[in-house]
Amino acid sequence: MGFIAFLVLGLIAGAIAKAILPGRQGGGWFVTLLLGVVGAMLGGWLGSVIFGASLQEFWSLQTWLLAIGGSVVVLLIWGLIVGRRGAAD
Repeated sequence: MGFIAFLVLGLIAGAIAKAILPGRQGGGWFVTLLLGVVGAMLGGWLGSVIFGASLQEFWSLQTWLLAIGGSVVVLLIWGLIVGRRGAAD
């Protein structure tokens, strides 16, 4: 899968992760979409390292689940970091 396809996958995965985890993670939609791209990369990397998953197909359910799962994890971590920083202020 090419870089542009992975970028699009990450943007969509970030939007889906935001729908799964509604709330105040901070940063708005733009940051959420960027975190989605980071999460998709993280999910894809972990999936290939741990499970030996192939990420060659854009329309593969496996690719989408790894990207969305990675985006959810990154969004949760972001919410914890921003939440702690906001509580300390």
